[in-house]
Amino acid sequence: MPAIVSSPPPSPPGRPVIPKSIWALGFVSLFMDMSSELIHSLLPVYMVTVLGASLLSVGIIEGFAEATALLTKMFSGVLSDYWGKRKLLTVIGYGMAAVTKPLFPLASSLATVFLARFLDRVG
Repeated sequence: MPAIVSSPPPSPPGRPVIPKSIWALGFVSLFMDMSSELIHSLLPVYMVTVLGASLLSVGIIEGFAEATALLTKMFSGVLSDYWGKRKLLTVIGYGMAAVTKPLFPLASSLATVFLARFLDRVG
């Protein structure tokens, strides 16, 4: 009786290699989100205690910042599709957000905070 020879099962395919640019974007996004959360969680306290802002003005600034972010997301998607330059828009957005972070601790007026929040949310 002949011996039954079986072939070994196929080996599973290797894990897909994630490009370095995706890793870089992920880490940039992680650190930008961490810095934003740190700043934005303390910003209302800073505005009220240090700058003497009213709760109404804090609400107006924060509401305007979030409205700016929503509008920016809508139009940046349209621009990205129209221009086809997603990397450029991503770099500009993260760059603007990174440049505005030092403005928050340097702010000596509500106008500076308002400008920094606006530019941060556009980015």
